[in-house]
Amino acid sequence: MIIGVPKEIKANESRVALVPAGAEALVASGHTVLVEQGAGLGSGFPDAAYGDVGARMVAKAGDVWAEAGLILKVKEPIAPEYPRIRSGQVLFTYFHFAASEELTRAVVDSKCVAIAYETVQLPSGELPLLTPMSEVAGRMAVQEGAKYLERTHGGSGILLGGVPGVLPAEVLVIGGGVVGANAARMAAGLGADVTLLDVSLERLRYLADVMPANVRLLYSNRHNLLQLLARADLVVGAVLLPGAKAPKLVRREDLRLMKPGSVVVDVSVDQGGCIETIKPTTHENPTYVVEGVIHYGVSNMPGAVPRTSTLALTNATFPYTRRLARDGWQRACREDGGLRLGLNVVDGKVVYPGVAEAFGMELVDVARVM
Repeated sequence: MIIGVPKEIKANESRVALVPAGAEALVASGHTVLVEQGAGLGSGFPDAAYGDVGARMVAKAGDVWAEAGLILKVKEPIAPEYPRIRSGQVLFTYFHFAASEELTRAVVDSKCVAIAYETVQLPSGELPLLTPMSEVAGRMAVQEGAKYLERTHGGSGILLGGVPGVLPAEVLVIGGGVVGANAARMAAGLGADVTLLDVSLERLRYLADVMPANVRLLYSNRHNLLQLLARADLVVGAVLLPGAKAPKLVRREDLRLMKPGSVVVDVSVDQGGCIETIKPTTHENPTYVVEGVIHYGVSNMPGAVPRTSTLALTNATFPYTRRLARDGWQRACREDGGLRLGLNVVDGKVVYPGVAEAFGMELVDVARVM
């Protein structure tokens, strides 16, 4: 199979979907690997590292897209890439379709096979290809939130961990999944007073056994949320419904309860966000202010630490990449139910319920396209 790795062109995105070690393994298995020149530089992998293991370096992105049957990416295609997607081509990347009707319709029109990292799911319910980036984003959410609480960035001037004689900041984490758990641990490690909300009692019981003593766990309902918003200095939105839009839990009027100069970081912005006033931002212009509250909505947060993020991501994605290359998408998805759940759009048909529901599109049984 011909496998293509184009350079990511989304603003400030320096991750790469395949590291040289992965390219070496694919080439050793008889596959052709095309890597656009410069694709790995932002993550610390020079072109020579790919060339030395047998990958073919390609000068133009268009040539990678034109030749490869399997395209490996990190972020969803953006408008300049839409015309390059062709019928029957397999795209393996993060898509987050439910957050963008434009992207969804472009991929549907292309008649490609779109396999989304974020909806590959194990029988346990774990999302193995979302987990590593959720770990990074959860930790970064607190790191970024702490920065924007500084007065020089427009915040209220509060140090997250306080000092002896001065109370620490209050951090509210909405959602107890991988993002929320990592955010809570990070904030607690910095000495903040942390409260984590979740609707699953089973999850709350588990977190009670593993979280530090300065993390309080509370059942998520409207009453508890409003009480905590009034006290919070930093709010981390960490709500995920796999493949579907995130519910809007924090409304615009709720922000008026919050202290001026407080910060919200909505990690679920990729899926539309759980804070009503959030919108996607970039690393170049990461924040804006609504009702006196600083909003941070960078949709590719892990892109700021590409070396760590690339290694964490490819550790998880490579076994699936190798299987897709060896068996083709149909056989691979027939034999691996978790990978089959990654199928979102196939040959112009939406096969993932959350995507169809988000835009009122027809849902086709995945068995029909297999």
